[in-house]
Amino acid sequence: MKKLAVIILLALGLSGCGIYSFTGTNIGPDVKTICLPTFEYKALRVNPSLANDLSEALRNQFRRMTRLEQVELDGDLEITGEITGYDVSASAVTADEVAAQNRLTVSVKIDFTNVNHPEESFSGKSFSAYADYDSSQSLDAVESSLCAEIIDKLIEDIFNATVAQW
Repeated sequence: MKKLAVIILLALGLSGCGIYSFTGTNIGPDVKTICLPTFEYKALRVNPSLANDLSEALRNQFRRMTRLEQVELDGDLEITGEITGYDVSASAVTADEVAAQNRLTVSVKIDFTNVNHPEESFSGKSFSAYADYDSSQSLDAVESSLCAEIIDKLIEDIFNATVAQW
């Protein structure tokens, strides 16, 4: 009986404060809205759909993992970003000094504003993620699957840095 009472008290204590959630977020009860404008694309190498794909994936993550209402302007939270790098490099070289694997790396710079808790805000924080592919394949052939993998990694990192504060 005592164990049951302790469990109930813990459950009420965690849910009663309104800050902790089982999705891992740390959003105050006074934070109700978020503004997530489309990312700007500033990388030299062009991928015409990447900014939109990344922005939409971030919006979807916040829909799935938070109770926040998404608004166009003046949200309690705002995440703006720009894609600063979209680069291909050799990641593994053979004994003949030929690339065996290539790496696609995407870099973004994020500004996060928390109007209600400005001490949690940050500006110009860089995130990057990469995916490797066999050099016998062209980037065009694998680009969409690589970008999907990279976007997933970036979204997790951005989400954790902004509302999970990991």
